[in-house]
Amino acid sequence: MITLRAFRAVDDYDTCEKFMLGHRAVLENIGVSKLSSAKDEWMVSPAVFVIIVESEDRSKVYGGARVHVVDGKLQLPIEEATGYLDDRIYGIVKEHAVTGTGEICGLWNSREVAGMGIGSVFLTRACVIISSQICLQSLFALCAPYTIKMAQSVGYHIIDHIGKNGTFYYPKLDLVATAMILDDVKTLKLADEEEREKIMSLRTNLQQVRKELLRGKEIELDFHLEIANLDAWYASGIIKNLIKDA
Repeated sequence: MITLRAFRAVDDYDTCEKFMLGHRAVLENIGVSKLSSAKDEWMVSPAVFVIIVESEDRSKVYGGARVHVVDGKLQLPIEEATGYLDDRIYGIVKEHAVTGTGEICGLWNSREVAGMGIGSVFLTRACVIISSQICLQSLFALCAPYTIKMAQSVGYHIIDHIGKNGTFYYPKLDLVATAMILDDVKTLKLADEEEREKIMSLRTNLQQVRKELLRGKEIELDFHLEIANLDAWYASGIIKNLIKDA
């Protein structure tokens, strides 16, 4: 059984470190040494939430993803990655920050679970699920070509008025990434019906075991998506302060 667990980055430094090392190893395997979402400042940020994919006994980490919330201090990874190429991204993020926005980033999975949909399917879905817990109304993403279809299935659409119809050469000149946004985290009006049903089911019951059939393989997943210590997140006033200062 594989577990997907959600937590605030500042609440579990050791697991964040495992995440960082695993993500870095995957990037090095494809020849990427510098990536905006691979910096380690996020590990001590109160505005970052993590989904980790791990073994049932937590001894092995198979992958992960993060949700970075706009906090008025650090830029989102998509701003760092594309802002110097097209500064319109700053205004777009600022506009959405008024009602609470963030970004899915740092998504990766190890070779051990390659082809099982852990990265592109289940982590994308899980990040959308937890975003409603932390009061986000929208989510950005900078997607590799193979993740665009999955992002669209949960309600994302391409931000086609920046870059070259939404695309940028990133993280290096022979790779392309597409800027995307999910405008309605709560209702998912553009999502495929099947994806919407699965997301809403998990939002209703954040801790459950599900059997999923993907690419002809059955996989058993143990979801632990209820984030602990949310009182501290609400008390931080990060989103409230952004709205007040807008």
